[in-house]
Amino acid sequence: MYGPAQIAGYLALVVTPAALFVGAVRAPTDPSTGLLSVQLGVVLAGTVVAAMECHRLWTVETAGWEFDATGFDRTDAVDALAVPAAAVLTYGLSVHADLGPVLASALVGLIVGLGLPRIDGAAYCGSFVGMASPAVFPSLEGVALAGLLAGLAFVATAESFGGFGGKYGTIALFGCLSAVFLTDVDYAAGSSLEWRLAPVIGAVAVVAAVATVLLRTRGETSSVVASAAVGVVAGVGFPRILPELGPTLAAVAFCASFVGMSSAERLETTGQVAGAGLVCGLVYLAVAPALAGAGGKLGTTAFVSCLALAGALELTAVARSSVGRFAVSR
Repeated sequence: MYGPAQIAGYLALVVTPAALFVGAVRAPTDPSTGLLSVQLGVVLAGTVVAAMECHRLWTVETAGWEFDATGFDRTDAVDALAVPAAAVLTYGLSVHADLGPVLASALVGLIVGLGLPRIDGAAYCGSFVGMASPAVFPSLEGVALAGLLAGLAFVATAESFGGFGGKYGTIALFGCLSAVFLTDVDYAAGSSLEWRLAPVIGAVAVVAAVATVLLRTRGETSSVVASAAVGVVAGVGFPRILPELGPTLAAVAFCASFVGMSSAERLETTGQVAGAGLVCGLVYLAVAPALAGAGGKLGTTAFVSCLALAGALELTAVARSSVGRFAVSR
């Protein structure tokens, strides 16, 4: 059953990526035709999938939206509380233990994924909230508030966009955006990345996305454990090998690992995962200066990349079908 909370959850998953792209367009950076083209293409293709998902939710099991007064149960409560708990823990590891956001989030995801698989999705979502910069949330109270809001959204979005990688991060970004709005704080100062980095960023993103899906399918690990493992390796390895560019590449790899969490129903082949990973690297470049310091930005980047590829595949299929019908009619 779908009620007001589920409708609000769907809208949150649609509006949050839009806010990221609006922030990228408004960011005070040197405009690039290539990056603007990436943004436009992703938005157009992603809109197709968003519309399809709305139609699916409208028609599945019911002829419309119905209010379900008993939808929130004990399991939902546990999930809703696991999100802020993981957010606070991750923030502490990132800021106070000086592990940095990527390694802190990946470690929390790996530990919970192996030890508490029942709440691994909620905790992983919360860990993305905890990646927020202290420039945005200087205290744990702000992180806890963002985590609580994300926890409620986590429960409300259970039926929306299932199987798309990056959904948890989008929920986390929604929580951070809402907390920023409620507490009237500012985002950190963002900076753009040079377009010349596109080849290396794209390559890292493709490898990370494919590595994650291979760990999940052939290594028989959960999607959370697979993504977190890639994040730990990238978070430790890249900064040591490349001190200057390493932290950026670690973030790119962690971001693309969320693409590899997509189910086979959404991205059917490894080639499609690789394609979404490449798009993810380009989107990472395009939105780099937007909403700086907010947790969940990496996941949202992966989410819109998966939507974009799925939308492009759907548009291609429709075009081929239309051409086929036209040829037969002639």
